Amino acid sequence: MKNFFLLLFVSSLAIGARAQRPEADHFTTAAGELTIQPVLHGTLMIQFDEKTIYVDPYGGEQAFKGLDKPDLILITDIHGDHLDEKTLDALKAEGTTIIAPQAVKDMMSEKYKKSTSVVNNGDKHEDLDILIEAIPMYNLPEAPDAKHVKGRGNGYILTLGDKRVYISGDTEDIPEMRGLNGIDIAFVCMNLPYTMDINQAASAVLEFEPAIVYPYHYRGRPDMSDTAAFKALVDKGSKGIEVRLRNWYPEYQ
Repeated sequence: MKNFFLLLFVSSLAIGARAQRPEADHFTTAAGELTIQPVLHGTLMIQFDEKTIYVDPYGGEQAFKGLDKPDLILITDIHGDHLDEKTLDALKAEGTTIIAPQAVKDMMSEKYKKSTSVVNNGDKHEDLDILIEAIPMYNLPEAPDAKHVKGRGNGYILTLGDKRVYISGDTEDIPEMRGLNGIDIAFVCMNLPYTMDINQAASAVLEFEPAIVYPYHYRGRPDMSDTAAFKALVDKGSKGIEVRLRNWYPEYQ
């Protein structure tokens, strides 16, 4: 009987651990604190200057329980793990400012189109005193039937105080990523067959040299990318890049 209750206790702890979202990370900028909260897959929350920004909100109401309502939403692409209107509905996001490429706006229902500003590859846009730069995200080699074609989706660079934050979206190790400069924090995807493998991702990161990189959007089908192996590749190639591994796949209850 004692062993039964011990097993029950340990099992309850394990379930709680699976359900728990990772802790937020905090950074000091010249204009105040920057907070980054991993949420799920390619979804993150950024808080800066009393503003809350969601990137690709996905996962339904439970994934955002306890988090602040967004002031600004960035959407990278048309796929359902990026443009998820059921989650936007759960967040009561109608009327919230959304930044998205034209292809995303074209797929939205009218209630979200009304508050969406189109920002395409190469555009710069300022909202809530935050500079937003849209850069390409696409598969290599370029092909009309690629899962992500050039010009459809956006990666984003946000300037937050004196910090520049890069969000890759769904991409391979494209020249536009490799040519980035001055990135303080980067979120880099790595899941086959949709984006790239860990070797491509590590090679690109070692070339553009962000101060901190988070591997995210790393679960494909049927497996997860080996983020520990990605970290080992980056650590071996550079002592100046910090790789932060977080659980982007908590089981929200």
